[in-house]
Amino acid sequence: MLDGQATRQLVWLRSDLRLHDNTALSAAAARGPSVAVYLLSPGQWLAHDDAPCKVDFWLRNLRELSRALAALNIPLLIRSAPVWDDAPQVLVQLCHELNVAAVHLNEEYGVHETRRDRAVRQALEGQDITLQGYLDQLLFQPGSVLTKTGSYFQVFSQFRKVCHARLYGSPPQRVAAPQAQLPTGIHSDPIPELISGFAPPSEQLRALWPAGEEHAQQRLAHFADAQIDYYKDERDLPAKPGTSQLSPYLAAGVLSPRRCLHAALQANQGEFDSGSAGAVTWINELLWREFYKHILVGYPRVSRHRAFRPETEALAWRDAPDELAAWKEARTGLPIIDAAMRQLLETGWMHNRLRMVVAMFLTKNLLIDWREGERFFMRHLIDGDLAANNGGWQWSASTGTDSAPYFRIFNPLSQSEKFDSEGVFIRHWLPELAGLNKKDIHNPAAMGGLFGVADYPLPIVNLGQSRERALAAFKNLPSRQEAEVWHE
Repeated sequence: MLDGQATRQLVWLRSDLRLHDNTALSAAAARGPSVAVYLLSPGQWLAHDDAPCKVDFWLRNLRELSRALAALNIPLLIRSAPVWDDAPQVLVQLCHELNVAAVHLNEEYGVHETRRDRAVRQALEGQDITLQGYLDQLLFQPGSVLTKTGSYFQVFSQFRKVCHARLYGSPPQRVAAPQAQLPTGIHSDPIPELISGFAPPSEQLRALWPAGEEHAQQRLAHFADAQIDYYKDERDLPAKPGTSQLSPYLAAGVLSPRRCLHAALQANQGEFDSGSAGAVTWINELLWREFYKHILVGYPRVSRHRAFRPETEALAWRDAPDELAAWKEARTGLPIIDAAMRQLLETGWMHNRLRMVVAMFLTKNLLIDWREGERFFMRHLIDGDLAANNGGWQWSASTGTDSAPYFRIFNPLSQSEKFDSEGVFIRHWLPELAGLNKKDIHNPAAMGGLFGVADYPLPIVNLGQSRERALAAFKNLPSRQEAEVWHE
């Protein structure tokens, strides 16, 4: 143990890879000389289906953050905790090595995250080391936005109404960045280039998602200044740059939700529900992110691969490995589905409207368990987030909160014609169809014998028949009340 009083503060970084508006980092720096640590947990990441491109994004952002912290004389250490069960011992040992008085962290949500942090707290307190957690990943503490009966909201519109009322006039304030401290004599650790088990993504993918807080802030500023007013009208058009594409930076904590909210409010003269329809819509998307995190805490079964609506656990999902493989490999024969899946495979990201379209195709037209799609998305998304991904998949599958009624089944052809009317998105991702006109490109199979010049498959499913099959499967489910009795 180092000489002197135990006054050092340790900041345990997780999904908060930024210098500015970082609650735990600022609180630690205000208490005394600080050191940051990041735990490499590849075993846990594999168990959680974290995508290789997402792990690479973490490493790239850690390198940028390490440089920013070094300018303030705050060293960033890297330690190995292959699975989260190793975290208590690793952190206790580090605290003893550095003479740490307190550990600071920003709270994370989910069954495994909660279990990990509870074990770390017990281990540290057993050594008379304080653990201080902070609200940072969200605007509201889970459990603080409840119905009149004291339960977590299950309907987004009601949740949003309460959030608006609380935010209006007093949005959460950002915290000041830490000041430079005296040198600690501790050297930062190098950030590994690669993690075993996670293949590096292409340079083209990396170029789409530059690392670093400065870039993230620039992307936010550009969106707020130049695009947010058009967000409501253009966010569903995959061929247009109508979305912010900030989700990877929010998921990794390179941007805080507070900064995003303030940027939207500034662009909309401080209004939450009037003024720019684009800004209002985007603020609501921030609140959807909030809502799904609260669901994760209030209804922990969704963290355990369980349906939010218990009655839907009885659904007779099909075991159709060939159709599942065709969906994963972008060869369903439905251009909008295949174009979206190619976008995912090549960029680590998919346009939000298309996430719904491909999810509903898998769960309704193919009647394949939503958990298969949820897992595949997590293994490829650079913005993969348990709460948002689970929430979106269960919405599309009609098994979750605020879910689409089971009889609402998106038709991929009409979705394609409506949101990619000129076929621009399809042509970009399916160049083999580039020669087709804007009518035929949505449904090449309708051309019959005239089609066959391109190496493109016929549809793997009849949309009309598969829709009827899905309706029949959902109609045969027990009532929700019966299912809740079974699952108590």
